[in-house]
Amino acid sequence: MTESTNPTRDEFAKLLEESFLSSMPKEGSVIKGKVVSIENDLAIIDVGLKTEGRVPLREFESAGEEIKVGDEVEVYLERIENALGEAALSREKARREEAWERLEKSFEANEPVTGQIFGRVKGGFTVDLGGAVAFLPGSQVDIRPIRDITPLMNIDQPFRILKMDRRRGNIVVSRRAILEESREEQRAELVQNLAEGQVVEGMVKNITDYGAFVDLGGIDGLLHVTDMSWKRVNHPSDILSVGDTVKVQIIKINPETMRISLGMKQLAEDPWKTVAEKYPVGKRVAGRVTNITDYGAFVELEDGVEGLVHVSEMSWTKKNVHPGKILSTSQEIEVQVLDVDPGRRRISLGLKQTMENPWDTFEEKFPSGTEVEGEIKNITEFGMFIGLDGDVDGMVHLSDLDWNRPGEEAIKDYKKGDVVKAVVLDVDRAKERISLGIKQLEGDPLAKVEGLKKGGTVTAEVTAVQENGIEVQIAGSDVKAFIRRSDLAKDRAEQRPERFAEGEKVDAKVTNIDRANQKVSLSIKALEIDEEKAAMEQFGSTAAGASLGDILKAAMEKKGDGKD
Repeated sequence: MTESTNPTRDEFAKLLEESFLSSMPKEGSVIKGKVVSIENDLAIIDVGLKTEGRVPLREFESAGEEIKVGDEVEVYLERIENALGEAALSREKARREEAWERLEKSFEANEPVTGQIFGRVKGGFTVDLGGAVAFLPGSQVDIRPIRDITPLMNIDQPFRILKMDRRRGNIVVSRRAILEESREEQRAELVQNLAEGQVVEGMVKNITDYGAFVDLGGIDGLLHVTDMSWKRVNHPSDILSVGDTVKVQIIKINPETMRISLGMKQLAEDPWKTVAEKYPVGKRVAGRVTNITDYGAFVELEDGVEGLVHVSEMSWTKKNVHPGKILSTSQEIEVQVLDVDPGRRRISLGLKQTMENPWDTFEEKFPSGTEVEGEIKNITEFGMFIGLDGDVDGMVHLSDLDWNRPGEEAIKDYKKGDVVKAVVLDVDRAKERISLGIKQLEGDPLAKVEGLKKGGTVTAEVTAVQENGIEVQIAGSDVKAFIRRSDLAKDRAEQRPERFAEGEKVDAKVTNIDRANQKVSLSIKALEIDEEKAAMEQFGSTAAGASLGDILKAAMEKKGDGKD
C-alpha cells in the first residue's frame, strides 16, 4: 500500500485557517462594511468578521452623514475582537485616514483644501478638513488683524496647508495665504489697468507718520507726506482723515513689487515756477515762521513756498543766540529777499535787513574821537569788550589801556560789570567792529611836549647810562627816550656811553615820533651832522681855502659874539 499524498485532516484545518487569516482585514486599516441594523444610538455593521461591530451614530452625524440599514460604509478597524467579542470599529478614524490621504495629495500638489473653523485654542483656532483637524494660527486668519472671527466659523472656505506631520497628527493651515494669493491676482489685474501720470480717485484707508495709504479699488497706493501738498505738511493727519475720498495722480508703478506711489500736489500748479518774478532780491515780504532749527528759521511766504532765514541774518547784534530765542513758530514777520534759486527751490531771507543797522547809526551818533560810556561785558587775553548804545559792543585793546604801563598790567585794574568811559577810535561798519581807547581820555602825552616834532631839537636829561646807549627824559615832560650807542656822536671814537653822566643835559635831534606806541627816537649824531652842514653852508662862500676846523672855529666865535 502506497503512502497517500492527500493532506491529513489536521493539515487541512491548518491550511484552511491560514487561508482565512490571509483574507481577513488587518487591524489599523480602513475597510468596507454593511449596516445590518440600527439599535438606539448605535449602528450595527458587518465587516465580514466572526462578529459585527458597533459604531455610535454621532460619528456619522458629526460629518453630516445619514445612514440606514443596507448602506455600505467605510470604517476603521481598530481591533478584530474586543473584550466583548465584537469588532472595534470607528467611522471618525476612517474619515480621518481618508482625509489624511486626500490632504497629503493636496499638500504635495500645493493645492488649497476646504475646511471649517469650528473651535478656539491657545494661539489660534481648530479647522475641520473633512475628517482631519488642523491648527490655524491667529496670525494666519486674515491679512489684517480681525477682532471678531465669529462670521468666519462653521462655513466652508479654502485654506493653504503650511505644514503636516502624519506621524504626530499635526496639520497647520493658513487662510491668509489664500487671501494674499487672491489679492496678488487682483492687484496684478488692477495694475495692468493703471498707468503713470493717470489721475484716479481713491479712499484713504490708513494714515502713518510718513504718509497715507489710499485704496484705488482693490489695490493700495502710498501717498507720501512730501507729495500731499506744495506747502509744508507736519503730519498727514493735518490734511487727511481715514475715509476721505481723494483725487490723486499715479507717480510711479513698480510692476515687480506691485507698489504704487501717488501724489496730490502734482494736480496743482507748482508755485516755484513764478517765484523769481514774485520775489526779486531786495523785496520785503510778509511771512509766517513754520519751523525753527539750530541753523535758522523757515518762513512760509505762500502755500508751497518757504525761505530760510539763516541765524546769521536774524540780528545785527545777537551773534551766538539760538534762533528760538529770537523767533517763535507761527510768528508773522517781515523779511527781505536776499537770494532766489528756483532750480534748487531755495530762497534766502534776511530778518535783520528789515531793521535799522545799529553800526550805521552808531557811527553817525558817535564819530571817532567821541567819548562814550558803557559796562564791561567781557575781558579777554587781548582786551575787553564794552556794551554801548544800540546794543553793540566796542573793544579796548590792551595797547589802548594806559600810556605808561603794559596792557597786561593795566587790565588788572578792571573787572566785568564795571562802568567805564572810553574814546571812539574807529568804527568799521563792514566788519561790525568798534575800536575804543581808555588811555586816550587823558590826551596824547607827546602832544603836550612843547616843540616836539620830527626833525626838531630837544634838550634832555640823562637818567641812565647803559652799555648800548643812554636813557634820557625830555626836559619839561615825562616823556622818556633811548639814544643808541651809534647815535651818541658822529665820531665813532666818541660813541661811548660812559662819556655821559646821569643828570647831564644833552641836545639831540628828533628823528621819529611813534604816537601809537608813545615812543620818541633821538640822535646826537644827527644833530652834529646838521650843525656841521649848516656851518658849511654859512661860511663856505667866504672861507675859500680854510680847513673844516677853521670854519667851525669861526662859527663858534660868531656864535659867542652873538651872545655878547
